[in-house]
Amino acid sequence: MFTPSGVFNLLSDETRLRCLILLHKKGKLCVCELIHALSSTQPKISRHLSMLRNYGIVIDERKGQWVYYSLNPSLPEWVNKIIQSNFDALASLEPYCSDMARVEGANVIC
Repeated sequence: MFTPSGVFNLLSDETRLRCLILLHKKGKLCVCELIHALSSTQPKISRHLSMLRNYGIVIDERKGQWVYYSLNPSLPEWVNKIIQSNFDALASLEPYCSDMARVEGANVIC
């Protein structure tokens, strides 16, 4: 069950918010892509993804040795609107813009 306090608690962490912004933009990413995009460590990214998965905001899919994450397609509309509004507000700002550039393999200056 999604609650506003639970959703906002998860979004209050910058690493989780950065992951969600990227997943919203790209649809599906593996842990290694998120590690590269956020210039972070595997344990840190995995811990935050686990929190998002346990709450039900993201789902994971194993393909061989890789685990891919995506937004849960069953999210309530109000949660999707919150994620969309955060994307709209943050996508052109740092560090979100650089995250997207790294995941897309581009050297973009925001």
